[in-house]
Amino acid sequence: MATDTLKSTSGAGGGAAAVRRLLLDNGALTALIVLVIAMSALSGDFLTTDNLLNVGVQAAVTAILAFGATFVIVAAGIDLSVGSVAALSATVLAWTATQHGVPVVIAVVLAVLTGVAAGLVNGFLIAYGKLPPFIATLAMLSVGRGLALVISGGSPIAFPDSVSHLGDTLGGWLPVPVLVMVAMGLIAAFVLGRTYIGRSMYAIGGNEEAARLSGLRVSKQKLAIYALSGLFAAVAGIVLAARLSSAQPQAANGYELDAIAAVVIGGASLAGGTGKASGTLIGALILAVLRNGLNLLNVSAFWQQVVIGVVIALAVLLDTVRRKAGATPLAAGTGGNKGKQAGTYALAAVVTVALVAATSLLHTGSSSSNPKIGLSLSTLNNPFFVQIRSGAQAEARKLGVDLTVTDAQNDASQQANQLQNFTTSGLGAIIVNPVDSDAASNSVKAADKAGIPVVAVDRGVNNAKTEALIASDNVTGGELAAKTVAGKLGGHGKIVILQGQAGTSAARERAQGFANGLKAYPGIQVVAQQPADFDRTKGLDVMSNLLQAHPDVQGVIAANDEMALGAIKALGSKAGTSVSVVGFDGTPDGLTAVKNGTLYASVAQQPSQLGKIAVDNALKAIQDKKVESTIKVPVKVVTKDNVAGFSG
Repeated sequence: MATDTLKSTSGAGGGAAAVRRLLLDNGALTALIVLVIAMSALSGDFLTTDNLLNVGVQAAVTAILAFGATFVIVAAGIDLSVGSVAALSATVLAWTATQHGVPVVIAVVLAVLTGVAAGLVNGFLIAYGKLPPFIATLAMLSVGRGLALVISGGSPIAFPDSVSHLGDTLGGWLPVPVLVMVAMGLIAAFVLGRTYIGRSMYAIGGNEEAARLSGLRVSKQKLAIYALSGLFAAVAGIVLAARLSSAQPQAANGYELDAIAAVVIGGASLAGGTGKASGTLIGALILAVLRNGLNLLNVSAFWQQVVIGVVIALAVLLDTVRRKAGATPLAAGTGGNKGKQAGTYALAAVVTVALVAATSLLHTGSSSSNPKIGLSLSTLNNPFFVQIRSGAQAEARKLGVDLTVTDAQNDASQQANQLQNFTTSGLGAIIVNPVDSDAASNSVKAADKAGIPVVAVDRGVNNAKTEALIASDNVTGGELAAKTVAGKLGGHGKIVILQGQAGTSAARERAQGFANGLKAYPGIQVVAQQPADFDRTKGLDVMSNLLQAHPDVQGVIAANDEMALGAIKALGSKAGTSVSVVGFDGTPDGLTAVKNGTLYASVAQQPSQLGKIAVDNALKAIQDKKVESTIKVPVKVVTKDNVAGFSG
């Protein structure tokens, strides 16, 4: 009787139960399908071949890092160092190949070995040093990034041409990063599902003590697991640097969080014991689709972070619901009907194509007739660039231009993604404020190849054609800053220099200007130079530290007003009395400090004018009108004597 009742119940609700089971067992895949359909409905630019390939390219680095993180997370560990290890490995490759003449093949091997070595150190600290994985890999995060900066001297290093082809396309359309991502995914799937070490990962993650009692050499397995994570991080770093044509010491900053998010979204549990490569790939694609789609929809970068955070939280919540509902764990190599799984993916593809085709009808004839321009700013976490945006937006409204603004958050790779999105979105022109002048070159070349004019603002783009460069002269501005503080001190005294973010072109150029300007003043002694990353809080901290060693300092040059304002806070009553501080940019807060007398001077640019002139010239380029190749917006030293008449 009980059996008959069970069969009857199963039969009555079999269809609904099957759908429910399908959704629970394939939550990440379901989320990806929903996202693709939603983005296709909301943006007519999303569902194009070029843009979908963009999504693949933009997912590649995160996915490769995440495959390595999958090994660690399945084994109930964590690896926070993968972003730094990726940057270090790429820097080693470029440094050995271009500056020391090491054959490229050997340089690639050295880069990969660097990643493996970093992973082995992590594994040793965790397995034999008994450090928590969080602490051990957090230490490696700092060590790896520091070594990348030491080796490179804080500046990007050109990548060998033979390796840079990893960032190109095959046949003019198939991106190599996507092929590398697929290859590394297949390797990860094989390791997890078909090897002894893969089964060991699941055993350790499921119950480490039980695994040890069953004869598994847990410590040695952990060494191998973290070494694999380091190897995948090295490959990801090489692919990323190839895309940017240079090894950036600050590259992949924060990517460890994206990698972990992709693994979790893909269905793995941070408690260990579950997870597989296909789920991780889907998780990376979800993040890429989100960022790509939100860029196309002109959603603020700040809101993008909110949305991605919500998605990660929902993914973990779904994992909890799935477990409570008794859904099948995502553990590779633990049985299951592979034919049924393949059928699920095939069905998902058919449903997606059908629904996406239906939503494409929504965009027929809906495009605006206004000229469209994209503006990619290096960061919006700085008043100077906020003013560039404001000037550009005001001019765009005046001229009837549709302006899309994105924030690269000082990440050259993220900016490359944004420029790719602009290139495939049918824009009339692109304005770029490069995070790094070298790293932006490949993306600008791609836009030029697509017939889209590019205007550079504030910083130029190296080795690529731009219609115009609208900028202040950072080197000349740096020289003015040095002469101003030296003149105030009468040509004699001790000063410190607060440098910008290591590796960025603005920081290098302004530092060069400071050095050039001080050559004429041998009586000025630079007692310390430290980076404070263009950040007010770091300016406060670095200046506070320097004052402990140099309490008798008489002058400060800061590479922007934000750092100068932080230094003023550290100096307290000394600022404007016994210590003269000179900033750079002429931001509203900086000019207020000049009025108050705490900031002696600011080398003021006119950021609103930069944005306005950039939009004007981008529109001229769209209309095939003549555009000057270089337009210099004057810089001006603003002191208390002339600040009242300076409008910015």
